[in-house]
Amino acid sequence: MVSLEQVKLLETKIAKAIEYIKQVTDENSRLKEKAEGYQRRIDELEEIVRHFKEDQSRIEEGIVSALERLNQFEDAIDHVLSGKEGHEIPAAGAGSGAGTPQGTPLQKNTFQSNGSDTEPENTHSAAEDAAAEDSEEAIMAKLEAEEAAAKAKAAVPEDQTAELDIF
Repeated sequence: MVSLEQVKLLETKIAKAIEYIKQVTDENSRLKEKAEGYQRRIDELEEIVRHFKEDQSRIEEGIVSALERLNQFEDAIDHVLSGKEGHEIPAAGAGSGAGTPQGTPLQKNTFQSNGSDTEPENTHSAAEDAAAEDSEEAIMAKLEAEEAAAKAKAAVPEDQTAELDIF
């Protein structure tokens, strides 16, 4: 037969079990809330990483574009200075008469070899200096026109390209 003491002991154990279940349920709720908060933060960070990758990609494209423009400019300068350019290079305002006179190639600066740091020896006239400056301006104008055409072709909104054009 079951005694009164056994019933009270059973009630005590049931009360402890109920209290333990309540504690475990509360802890489970807190952990679920914490996990939801962590998931929201993970989602935010993933969005930040995605934007960072997009920005990084645009920055890399801008740097590559700038390097390509620099290479084009260097090639054009080398081409003009090497004397291969036997005709006038049109300036930004075509027909303005600016540029190297036709049939007059630019001379390169020559360097003295004296064993120390070398300095360029000026072997051309002021007119040739002015012509070289006009040629450089024409080259820059041409490169800027090519860049504008490339931007138009890429159909990238102007407000996005402005923040990336660091050169």
